[in-house]
Amino acid sequence: MSRLAIPVRPDTDVARRRAIPIPRQETSPRGRFVVLWRAVIVVFLLAAWQLMSGRILPSYAVSDPVDIAKNLGGLLSSASGWSDIRTTAAEVALGFGAGVAIGTVGGLICGSLRTVGAIIEPLIAAVNGIPKVALAPLFVLLFGIGQMSKVAIAATMVAFVVFYSLYYGMRTVRRELEQQVLLMGGSRLWVLAYVVLPSLVSPFFAGLKTGAPLAIIGVIIGEFLASFNGIGHLLFVDGNDLDAAGVFSGLVVLVVFALLLHWLLSALDGLVSRKLGLVSAGGRTTTSARNERTAK
Repeated sequence: MSRLAIPVRPDTDVARRRAIPIPRQETSPRGRFVVLWRAVIVVFLLAAWQLMSGRILPSYAVSDPVDIAKNLGGLLSSASGWSDIRTTAAEVALGFGAGVAIGTVGGLICGSLRTVGAIIEPLIAAVNGIPKVALAPLFVLLFGIGQMSKVAIAATMVAFVVFYSLYYGMRTVRRELEQQVLLMGGSRLWVLAYVVLPSLVSPFFAGLKTGAPLAIIGVIIGEFLASFNGIGHLLFVDGNDLDAAGVFSGLVVLVVFALLLHWLLSALDGLVSRKLGLVSAGGRTTTSARNERTAK
C-alpha cells in the first residue's frame, strides 16, 4: 500500500507544527559551548555552597557538597539504599504507566466523541480541582501502606495531565484535512494514521514530560504518608533526624530519576516523530527538506 500524500497549505496549523524542529543532541561548537557553561555554573554553585556552609548558611540546615557526596556514597554502597531506590523506581514506573494508559484512553474517547466529551469533561475538571495531596490518605486507606497506594497516587496525578493534552489536541485537529483524506478515497484508519496521530505527537509528549515529574511527586507523597521503605521514607526519616546531608542525598537520587525520565521521553519523542515522517533522520523536518528540494 502506497503512502497517502496529503497536500498541506503552508499557512495552516498542521504545516506550522510540522515546521517545528525536534531538538537534537547538541554536538556543534555552539552546543559544546553551552554544555561547558552549564558545567561551569554547576561547579561555581557547588563551590559557593561549600564556602558559605557553616560561615554564612547554617550547616545543620544546608549541609555541604562534601558531606552530601559522602552520604550519597554510603547510600549507594548499602543494600538498604539500593532497596529504597528500587522500590521508588518501581512505584514511579508503574504509576506513570498506569496514568498514561488511563489518560490516553480517556483523552482519545472524549476527544473523538464530542458529545461524550461535553458530558464528561466538566466532571473530570471538578475532580482534577481537588488537591492530590488531599486524596493521598484515601488511597492509603483503600490500598494499604504497600506499593499500590503509591502507584494509585502517581497514576492519578499523571492521568489528568495526559487526558487534557490529548483531549485538547484532538479538538485542534483540522476537520477539513480529515474530509480531504476521505474524499481522496482514504478510510477512517488512514485519517487516524495520517492526520490525527501526527497532530497528537507534540501534545502527547508534552503531557508525558509534564506528567513524569508528577509521578515522582505522587510516589514521594505516598511514601511520606505511610511506608516502610523508598526514597520518600528515607527523606522523612532523615528530616526527623535533622540529617541535612541525608535529605540532600535523597533529593539527588530524585533529580537523577527526573533527568532519566526526561531523556527517555525525549528520545522516544524523536523516534516516533521520525517514524511518522514528521522529522527526517538528520533532524530536519519533512517540510524544510521539501522546501529545499523545491528551491533546487
